[in-house]
Amino acid sequence: MQVGFISDVHGNLVALETVLEDLPAVDALVCAGDVVGYNPWPGECIDALRDRDVPTVMGNHDRAVVTETGFRFNDMASAGVEHALTVLDDDQRDWLESLPDERTLFDGRVKVVHGHPEDPDRYTYPEEFSPRMLADEVVLVMGHTHVQHAETFAEGIVVNPGSVGQPRDGDPRAAYAVCDLAAMTVETHRVAYDVDRVQDAIADVGLPDRTATRLARGE
Repeated sequence: MQVGFISDVHGNLVALETVLEDLPAVDALVCAGDVVGYNPWPGECIDALRDRDVPTVMGNHDRAVVTETGFRFNDMASAGVEHALTVLDDDQRDWLESLPDERTLFDGRVKVVHGHPEDPDRYTYPEEFSPRMLADEVVLVMGHTHVQHAETFAEGIVVNPGSVGQPRDGDPRAAYAVCDLAAMTVETHRVAYDVDRVQDAIADVGLPDRTATRLARGE
């Protein structure tokens, strides 16, 4: 079974559409959260995942739109949340609100969280990946850091597919991963998208300038 992993779309519809077009044939697609935030198209990104019935967990930006959160946001993040609050309709907000903090899928073989199995808001960087993070599942999928990385251990796989909509690992291309559950292998992928179009849209809706400039640098 081939499963695609995405995370941290962050309202970047151009990047999401490019990833969906570039994605090889898979049997399923899952998302490790933060569908909204930062970029201009939170509603359209929700619709794209909802219409495809993509199992998704709640990220910290998703949570900030629909409920109280103790997560501290910088000015760019706060502006993205405010933009989402302005443009999302009730059905889109209801979908966000329905998202769980974690999902266990494919007969318990894959667990999907946003930050860490013990804390959805914890940043977990590649140097922290460990087989101790695995419980009954054989594949753990996380997002939140926007840093793409995968490690295979004797006990299973720990993978962050990277960010679709706002990479922060020095590579501005949209990121995703594909896992073969039969072979227990994972491949990370990057694909270039029209960053200029996103930057223009960021300016048009009045989001912060740095939200646009960082996209070109992958930061």
